Amino acid sequence: MGVRGRGATLGEAFEQGALAMTALVADLAGIEARERVTVECNAPDVELLFAEWLNSVVYEMGTRNMLFSKFSVTIAPTHLEAEMWGEPVDRDRHHPAVEVKGATYTALRVANEGGEWIAQTVVDI
Repeated sequence: MGVRGRGATLGEAFEQGALAMTALVADLAGIEARERVTVECNAPDVELLFAEWLNSVVYEMGTRNMLFSKFSVTIAPTHLEAEMWGEPVDRDRHHPAVEVKGATYTALRVANEGGEWIAQTVVDI
């Protein structure tokens, strides 16, 4: 499945990409932002950083058995620091549809188009 984030800043585009990926799993409106988790990652360029970021979110979802509905991302220049808020998975309430395995390099693209940042890739489910 393809995911795409758009934003006025690169960080906002990454945040929206993570929300798009989470929306594949469950309805974002049903995920409460109760617990905070921090993440840091690095990559040689911003495109690989987007894939690394999404894979970090997938890792935290899997190891903590959580879903996240709010993200705050800061990028400088190929180092990412983020805070994510969410809650433990409640199968009866969240009705998870799929499990995201990870981000791929298929259709991986991060670009500024006319003042708007776009970050996109395909994720394995």
